Amino acid sequence: MFLATVIDLYSRKIIGWATGHRQTTPLIIKALKMAITRLGKSDKVILHSDQGSQYSSYDYKKVAKEHNITLSMSRRGNCYDNAVAESFFKTLKKELVRKQIFITREIAASKIFEYIEMFYNSKRRHSYLDYISPNEFEKRYNLESLKK
Repeated sequence: MFLATVIDLYSRKIIGWATGHRQTTPLIIKALKMAITRLGKSDKVILHSDQGSQYSSYDYKKVAKEHNITLSMSRRGNCYDNAVAESFFKTLKKELVRKQIFITREIAASKIFEYIEMFYNSKRRHSYLDYISPNEFEKRYNLESLKK
């Protein structure tokens, strides 16, 4: 099973994700569309990815352009640009995947949904965020923005 994610680097929140039995362009477009829906209308968004062929495909670029998203890719072998994503996948494997055996893909997808939406975004504390969850971080940021 494959999991495609879109992570907000500011809040560390998983804002878009999709699971599938293959790592395809439609899979990552599905994750991107979820992120677009959650972001709403934004003035400027930069989306960084690795150099997988799915991320350089015509269809993916088309969806990004339609939503005013600037795509970013670094050169080959530059692992630091995807450090946040790599950290998320390491955490997911440690906290969910290695502790269970999933009998079906549907069960795995359901557990991934629970992990991301019910735990990771809403309860899991992040040292980068001063030990609060991504949802709490966004809530505090939005309250501060309203005060200004």
